[in-house]
Amino acid sequence: MLFDPPVHPLAYAPSIEEPEKDEAETTQGLIEQMRKIAEITYEDGGHALRGVHAKTHGIVRGQLVVPQGLPSVLAQGLFAEAGSHDVVMRFSTAPGDILDDSVSTPRGLAIKVFGAQGPRLPGSEGASTQDFVLVNGKAFSTPKAKMFLANVKLLAATTDKAEGLKKVLSAALRGAETVVEAAGGQSATLKSLGGHPLTHILGESFFSQAPIRFGDYVAKIGVRPIAPALTALTDAPVDLKARPDGLREAVSAFFAANGGEWEVVVQLRTDAEAMPIEDSHTPWPEDKSPYLPVARLVVGPQASWDAARTPRINDALAFSPWHGLAAHQPLGSIMRVRKAVYEASQEFRLTRTGCPLHEPAAADEVS
Repeated sequence: MLFDPPVHPLAYAPSIEEPEKDEAETTQGLIEQMRKIAEITYEDGGHALRGVHAKTHGIVRGQLVVPQGLPSVLAQGLFAEAGSHDVVMRFSTAPGDILDDSVSTPRGLAIKVFGAQGPRLPGSEGASTQDFVLVNGKAFSTPKAKMFLANVKLLAATTDKAEGLKKVLSAALRGAETVVEAAGGQSATLKSLGGHPLTHILGESFFSQAPIRFGDYVAKIGVRPIAPALTALTDAPVDLKARPDGLREAVSAFFAANGGEWEVVVQLRTDAEAMPIEDSHTPWPEDKSPYLPVARLVVGPQASWDAARTPRINDALAFSPWHGLAAHQPLGSIMRVRKAVYEASQEFRLTRTGCPLHEPAAADEVS
């Protein structure tokens, strides 16, 4: 993969971050609201769930393949050396409660990469994994953590409300989103509230939305399908009528018969004004810096869901953008608050389930 990338990235420096004065208060507010969601779902179902992205649609194992010959601006951090790493991939949807899939919300992909060697981020010392937590949209729903807290308060207030009403609202929001898209746009807000189109989750591309350190530089990272069997599912409708777990069933049916391949891409920061660090709601212009490939994810046919095995694996796994290499430090308002919020969520799950959140040293331990 020898080529000259058409970009000249800006160097990383700690000074590019500008925390808000009341960020600690915002973080505490998010912890409290996420705990509220978790306590409600625990009381309802007797099982401790993640505060967000609670519903799992499939967990698969595969390989991250870093090619030979990456140019120096792309050969950074985890991608500095060619080779292959085992991975675990978890597909999910955004709410903190387990909803009928016809309540259609943004989709998530969390990736745990094994054999990530190098200086670690605080809180993940002693491990050798790198997590990437991605969502199927290039921009976060709000610019900063304080506005996100307002959204989470709304989610917490509706977590225990009648699912039938959520289905009606979701259908109405999907209609509104269709109108927006027909006019050439998209609304992250409408999608986040339940207006996501009823499409196949495996046809989606996923993005970090907020920036991360990329070795000597700064980037946003993404994963997009390249296998024909996957790209055929992009925007493909899924019938979810009377199928509360229809997405999980669709994922399971796919991986029972097919493998998959995705391209891992990065968008390097090349313009300080057009590519803000603290505002995750503003997409970085791709005419200034296109997404460039740095690796492939390869997955073979397998059982992505087993009723006896997968829930146990799901309970034992935890993902966080703060679990990994210092070379991929999360950056900006949204990313900074995630550290304490994710840690609090993991602690809640640990104390309620009695199942230790075990950070596996190898993919073979995820079984």
